[in-house]
Amino acid sequence: MTVEAITKTKILAELAEILEQRKTADPNSSYVASLYTKGLDKILKKLGEEAVETIIAAKSQDKSQIIYETADLWFHSLILLHACDLSHEDILTELQRRFGLSGITEKANRS
Repeated sequence: MTVEAITKTKILAELAEILEQRKTADPNSSYVASLYTKGLDKILKKLGEEAVETIIAAKSQDKSQIIYETADLWFHSLILLHACDLSHEDILTELQRRFGLSGITEKANRS
């Protein structure tokens, strides 16, 4: 499928499919497969790096840099989810559960 054919509403599902395929791909030919092979600590390190880069971009208030770094952050978050046998659907379900709740109420309900 070409990038043009992937609509914004389907991008997470398409990425999820690719990330699952990469679990069994050759780590020498796939960045994602190499992260899976290196394990959770490497994935977490990379996710942390991307979070810091997103924060730095936000501090600079450069919108194009914020978009670029947030895309990297989301991408690596998806890798983490798949490494933990979770998906973006699990996160969307949780966000849906919280929809309409005050953040204060939602946090109090966690205890």
